[in-house]
Order: sequence, then C-alpha cells, then structure tokens
Amino acid sequence: MSEIQKTVAALYEPGHTLAWPWLSKCTYPWEILPSIKEIIMTLGPTLDPERYDHPEEGVWIAKSAKVFPSAYIGSPCIIGEDTEVRHCAFIRGSALIGNGCVIGNSVELKNVIISDSVQVPHYNYVGDSVLGYKSHMGAGSLTSNVKSDKTLVVVKDGKEAVETGLKKFGAMLGDFVEVGCNSVLNPGTVIGCHSNIYPTSSVRGVIPSYSIFKSGKIVEVVDKN
Repeated sequence: MSEIQKTVAALYEPGHTLAWPWLSKCTYPWEILPSIKEIIMTLGPTLDPERYDHPEEGVWIAKSAKVFPSAYIGSPCIIGEDTEVRHCAFIRGSALIGNGCVIGNSVELKNVIISDSVQVPHYNYVGDSVLGYKSHMGAGSLTSNVKSDKTLVVVKDGKEAVETGLKKFGAMLGDFVEVGCNSVLNPGTVIGCHSNIYPTSSVRGVIPSYSIFKSGKIVEVVDKN
C-alpha cells in the first residue's frame, strides 16, 4: 500500500475539528496524540463565553450541548455545540469532542480527538485515537490502545512498518468510516476514509480508503480516483 494512505491529508477533510490547525501540520495523525491535553488547554480560554460554559477548571461545554446528569466529565475537555453526552458516559480527560456528536451510554473516552458529527453511541471504549468526520462506531466496538507485551506501537502497512514511538495508540479513523458492532481495533490501526468494517472484526494495520474489511481480510476496494 502507498504511504499516503496513512497521512492526515488522505484521512481527513480540513476543518472538522477545533484541533485542525495542529492536526494539519502533522504528517501522520498519531503524531498529535501527545499534544491533545495541551491543545485543549490552549483552545479552551479562546472559546466564546456566549456559546460555551466553563463549569470547572479545564472543562468547556457548549451551551447547546446536552449532557445527562450521570455523565462524568474529566479535565481537560471540550464538548462542542449540539453534541449529546448520554447516561453514564465516562470522559476521563484530554477529550476534544466536536459539534453534533453522540457520546453514548457507558462510553469511555481518553486522550481523543472526536471530529464533528461522530457517533460513539453504545458501550464503546475510545482511547489515544482520532476519529474523523461522520465516523461511527457500532455498539460494543472499541479501540485497544496498549499492546499485550507493552512494547511501542508500530503501524504495519503491508511490508512497511512505521515506528510511532508511542506506547499508547488506539486507532486512526478516517472520515465517514463505519465500524461494525463488537469489533476490536488493535493498537496502531489506521482505517482509510469511507471504509466499512464488518461486525465482530479484529482489525490491525492499515485498511485503505473505500474498502470493506470482512472475516479478517480486505474483501473489496473501490477505486474512487
């Protein structure tokens, strides 16, 4: 596969996250993971107080967002406009959540960029990951962000292996990615835009854009060029 499959430019349309000025300067999207906390703390004080509440140190929540009383919001965190955070969501911190998102019941987030119009609606864990515009994770699907042997994560793309230097790295989802129910995205997974992961899949490595992943392999790639 081409190296371009893994780049920010290939995975994301511009402007669908407040982190875009930082993300756009990265070659690979996982390069932004160590900076998410700092980005949130830089952005937060610049947000319009007419549109965002600031209920506690390091937390900014859009006035138009709906946050259920049982949700836990840890610092630092930004929750965008018209986003819904449902019952028992556990936002541990370093979560930059865009506009029009759904963070569902019993969903756990940690050190993530959730772009606009993303849905993680039921029993999902998303850690050390970037989710692109209008991506969706089906019920029970999750990112596994630490290797079982605790070594640094390597992104594998065919015969190519890219060292990330990161111990914690879940998944990079491109725009319009659909992840089926009860799927596991193993550490260092990169899924290209408009791709579809079938339910109960175990995914690792780089999945190209406009593809279907089923039964442990890529079964179709649609050429959109």
